[in-house]
Amino acid sequence: MKTKHLTLCAFLTALALVLSIAEKWIPLGLIVPVPGIKLGLANVVTLFALTTLRKREAIAILLCRVTLASLFAGSVTGFLFSLFGGMLALLVMALLLRGEGRWFSLLGISVAGAAAHNIGQIGAAMLWLGTTDVLGYLPLLLVSSVPMGLLTGIVCRSVLGHLNKIQILRQNAA
Repeated sequence: MKTKHLTLCAFLTALALVLSIAEKWIPLGLIVPVPGIKLGLANVVTLFALTTLRKREAIAILLCRVTLASLFAGSVTGFLFSLFGGMLALLVMALLLRGEGRWFSLLGISVAGAAAHNIGQIGAAMLWLGTTDVLGYLPLLLVSSVPMGLLTGIVCRSVLGHLNKIQILRQNAA
């Protein structure tokens, strides 16, 4: 069982890494002419890991993805921005998942995670640049959190739905 679990975590890390790198090739700037806005596809894996694994495993997957993506195709600033954004998003989503179904839907949790990611990145920018001038960019990023968070939430919900169907089929076949 431990080997299967470790393999799943490694697969999710690789998937998040591929999504993170592939996302850089999507010309989103042609549709939304705002620098720095991304789809957040790797956040699908973070949300999925939070809903299916233990929190420490989700954190490990996120840390590995951020580190490897920075080594392969990033920079020190990219690492800092991804780390701050990713960790704040993970924390917010983990807290809100406690109330899933009662107070929050998976889509709402995903939007909150996208907003937290943007807040974390602005925090990293303020730290890196030593100024609060970048706070003026935050409202635009928060507005973009809604469609991007909905997209990642819909994808994650769809994956979880298919996973449940597979598990039901396995139980019926056994």
